[in-house]
Amino acid sequence: MASALDSLSSIDGRYSSQADSLRPIFSEFGLIKNRVKIEILWLISLSEDSEIKEVPNFTNATIEELKLISQNFSLENAESIKAIEKNTNHDVKAVEYWLKDHLKSNPEIQVVSEFIHFACTSEDINNLSYALMLKEGMEQVMIPTMHALNDDLSTKAKLYAATPMLARTHGQTASPTTLGKEFANVSSRLKRQIEIISKQDYLGKMNGAVGNYNAHLSAYPKKDWHSFSKKFIESIGLKQNTYTTQIEPHDFMAELFHSVIRVNSILIDLNRDLWSYISNAYFTQRTLKGEVGSSTMPHKVNPIDFENSEGNLGLSNAILSHLAEKLPLSRWQRDLTDSTVLRNIGLALGYSLIAYKSCIKGLGKIEVNQEKINADLEGSWEILAEPIQTVMRKNGVSNPYEKLKELTRGSQNINKKMLHTFINTLEIPEADKNYLLELTPQTYLGIAIHLAKEI
Repeated sequence: MASALDSLSSIDGRYSSQADSLRPIFSEFGLIKNRVKIEILWLISLSEDSEIKEVPNFTNATIEELKLISQNFSLENAESIKAIEKNTNHDVKAVEYWLKDHLKSNPEIQVVSEFIHFACTSEDINNLSYALMLKEGMEQVMIPTMHALNDDLSTKAKLYAATPMLARTHGQTASPTTLGKEFANVSSRLKRQIEIISKQDYLGKMNGAVGNYNAHLSAYPKKDWHSFSKKFIESIGLKQNTYTTQIEPHDFMAELFHSVIRVNSILIDLNRDLWSYISNAYFTQRTLKGEVGSSTMPHKVNPIDFENSEGNLGLSNAILSHLAEKLPLSRWQRDLTDSTVLRNIGLALGYSLIAYKSCIKGLGKIEVNQEKINADLEGSWEILAEPIQTVMRKNGVSNPYEKLKELTRGSQNINKKMLHTFINTLEIPEADKNYLLELTPQTYLGIAIHLAKEI
């Protein structure tokens, strides 16, 4: 019996359960199942066309039988096709032969069996199969998981909208923000990319060996095969790509993969920030009984979920980058380099899915350390140099920036008393002076609270 411990890929080993939802879609079984589906639907569409008299309209019973083959396609069926492939050394031809044999007892199909795979090149079947796989995988698994992660971020943005937090630029203390606003920043970025992905077109072609319907017209020269093909492609939920060689050029895949890369890059950014906030004790992590953080240091509670997420996002992006760069390239009218590369789509998206789930898990374990966050704010009165010099500018005080720079830059001893002493020396309107005297690191927040609540 095969064991997960024997797997070369962590997706089929250590993280197998986290990627299970992609397995029936992007496995070789999923590919073969979609090939069978396309072959069957193509045959049905030929039977429904009045111009192709050699294929009479199928009875409802035969159409139902054909559709059930696709709907009930089993692992045993796929293994039978693989057995045929051992002789043909051609995966799509094996599907054609299997269908002919599987349907030999149906007299309606028997007399038109040579119309199975009629005028098709293998790539007609493959490109539509991969497009359907991608569409299903994105719409049924990847996009919902992206939404789930982003919903968590949006919830945290609202929950912590009014929680002041010291910001850091270049690693140094900077104007404060709120914890919720920082979650909102990430949520807004993700939302935009998810919307782009959700509008992605999935393209397909059904136009023969070099994209010109040569074989189709040799048999039926008066038929509008281009329109027929368009109708067929749209009937399965895809969009026709008119201009192709033997292969659909995969530009839409590159578009999609680059979009997923952007989602992943945003999440790498998030994972690193959360890792740092945990390191700075802005967040603590709920502990699990029996869990071990270190084999030698009993006190440790490591940010492993965010580290796991970051690592898997990097792997995913590496594969997705190669897919996006390689797939649109094909010598002359076709070479086979895309074939082996396409088989790794599930691997690339699998690493992303594992990463999304790890990030969601990590987000569910963090708790805000309000005491530490407040202590950092209270110890950083120097950040109010910005509003003080800005109000001075408004009131025409000379060299305001330089005066605050002299007072605060590099100093470790700036406190409330020092700033208030300085403010009281300023010759500015009382209303402005009182505003500055009332300002604290906890209240100098701009519209951060509003922005976080509006996400």
